[in-house]
Amino acid sequence: MSKTDFDLIVAGAGIVGISTALWAQKEGLKTLICDPAPPGSGTTYGSACTIATYACIPVNSPTIFSALPHLLTSKDSPLSFNLAHGLKNPRWMLSFLDNCRPSRVKHITQALGGFLRHADSGLDPLIAEADAQDLIVSNDCLYVWSSRTGFENAATSNAMRAEQGVELDELGPDDIRSLEPNLQQAMHRGLRFKGARHITNPQELVHRMQLRFEALGGTYLPQKIDRTKADDTGVTAYLGDGTQIRGKHLAITAGAHSGLIKGSGAEHLPLGTERGYHILYRNHGASISRPVGWAEAGFYATPMAEGLRIAGTVEINAVEAPFNTNRTEYLRRKSHEMFGDIGPPDATWLGYRPTLPDALPVIGYSSQSRRIIFAFGHQHIGLTLGGVTGRIVTDLVQGRTSFCDIDSFSPQRF
Repeated sequence: MSKTDFDLIVAGAGIVGISTALWAQKEGLKTLICDPAPPGSGTTYGSACTIATYACIPVNSPTIFSALPHLLTSKDSPLSFNLAHGLKNPRWMLSFLDNCRPSRVKHITQALGGFLRHADSGLDPLIAEADAQDLIVSNDCLYVWSSRTGFENAATSNAMRAEQGVELDELGPDDIRSLEPNLQQAMHRGLRFKGARHITNPQELVHRMQLRFEALGGTYLPQKIDRTKADDTGVTAYLGDGTQIRGKHLAITAGAHSGLIKGSGAEHLPLGTERGYHILYRNHGASISRPVGWAEAGFYATPMAEGLRIAGTVEINAVEAPFNTNRTEYLRRKSHEMFGDIGPPDATWLGYRPTLPDALPVIGYSSQSRRIIFAFGHQHIGLTLGGVTGRIVTDLVQGRTSFCDIDSFSPQRF
């Protein structure tokens, strides 16, 4: 490819990247998106697939200090922590714990709550543009607690959700079973998040968005951007094959891999990774009619086009660490508690959630140059916030003030 000038180069073709590219191309910007992997084949593909507009409560929590010994040692813990990795990254870990203070959790919840209220306005126009309404199911979402203690410990978080305008109903065990009669685990209470939706095939959604992007004149290049160099008039992107491409702006939307793009300034941010796993039961997709999150177990069961997906848990470890079969065995064991003996899973998966220590994404101009815009770190809710983030990046590329408040997501907060 020649050094043809683009209005915008997008590094990363997950849901955030493809949303950015499609929003920009829709608004008449000549846009190139680069990713060596097929669009939507990474973390976007493997998520729990909820459009989680209710997910304003961060992983950071004041209860982490009392719960940590159990979380780190119990066989039934949804958290796995590699001590050696933690010791190599003490600043990130200490910053994470600092953001578990009640005042910080309140700020984070308010920032996420305000952002999530704009999620549909960012995603729905892209779903329509890509003619992908058939991939979206509107049937609410359930969150279930097995124990009184677990539910009572979540009271503060659930009150904070309500303060952020999340519409929910509290359910008893009989209410839950009337909605989802195949659930077999112990139940104490549940919440029904009203109006919540899920996506039955997220990679297909991204694929259709890519096709629409290209139909509008956009360019997709299956190449990795290794480094960038900004100047007064634009940004040069250096690709893995030695090609140099010039753009007026460049957006870093590469998720957990964003810090590997040298020269952008992203390499200086405290971007960590929460490794997440899923398992799939191909013949059990009809077991439930909506996503069901098991609170104490730390995962969702989601009915997908390809079957029943059990997705979640958190593993704090290096990106390059080997696949942890203990995590998928945990999901297998807990899914059998949830649904009975449904046999062995048909597939397993590992992905990498991009995570900042305060559980907030980074959206805004790089300190290196206003020609470079960051849009990564969405942790567990990238699928939900990808569309609105792409709309915001398109605003910033065109010199407009973002249509919603992004001060809390500034790269300069670090």
